[in-house]
Amino acid sequence: MSQETLTSLIVQREQGFCGSSPISMGDAVEDKKGKESTELSLLQKVDGILCLADILTDDSHSEATRAEAAAVVAQVTSPHLSFTQHLPSFLENMEEIVTALIKLCQEASSGEVFLLASAALANITFFDKMACEVLLQLNAIRVLLEACNDKQRVDTPYTRDQIVTILANMSVLEQCASDIIQENGVQFIMGMLSEKPRSGTPAEVAACERGQQKAAGTLARLCRDPHVAQEAVRLSCMSRLIELCRSPSERNSSDAVLVACLAALRRLAGVCPEGLQDSDFQQLVQPRLVDSFLLCSNMEESFV
Repeated sequence: MSQETLTSLIVQREQGFCGSSPISMGDAVEDKKGKESTELSLLQKVDGILCLADILTDDSHSEATRAEAAAVVAQVTSPHLSFTQHLPSFLENMEEIVTALIKLCQEASSGEVFLLASAALANITFFDKMACEVLLQLNAIRVLLEACNDKQRVDTPYTRDQIVTILANMSVLEQCASDIIQENGVQFIMGMLSEKPRSGTPAEVAACERGQQKAAGTLARLCRDPHVAQEAVRLSCMSRLIELCRSPSERNSSDAVLVACLAALRRLAGVCPEGLQDSDFQQLVQPRLVDSFLLCSNMEESFV
């Protein structure tokens, strides 16, 4: 279904309730900084968020239509925009939207549909903690991690990047740790730390880097819980973090991945120091973070 068709649905819905003249939702979600105030007023004028919520929660709409609605939600909730959190209708309808999106992830018949729904969820979790709490209540961790075993829904680093983003933002909640362990989430995080691009395209390489960085950040947060830390050590996460720190090629020489891995390693070592060799402790944990960063960022591959 085209974006124009979705726009038409929204406009028809609005006309049916208050007879307003058609307004292009394409204008309302245009991603340009100079037009944020215009976008905000347009979205408010057509009550676009409520229209999207209605489409997402109405099972009489086709999966393709709901996927298009998810794509628009992903657009307007982009972390690069700042106006969505000022839309009262979005906050009012957020629980319904989040519930519909996780249902779309669970029932998605293709990787594209899952990617659109999970991208919208990932964006929403960035700016409101309540979304994370709703996801926790909806057993979203189980839904998302189960989907990782379904190659029809999750088979690209782009999709796994969305999943680890959601987990990273949910990991601020203390209750998240037990769900992560129960659903083998630490194993997924370990897989993300080992993610490698298959095609070597710049976009895929960047997606893998983001995945590694977010996986390390998620692990650092979750290792506040000793049970998560012990599971991470059992699954050799500490060894992988050390490898990512010491071997630039393993992280595509990414400084962001290096910082995240050093932070995760230090958090993990604080709970399970027995997993470290003396040399790793002296170089990667004991010094100031900036000193360990400089040491690792200047390492040659032959040093490993």
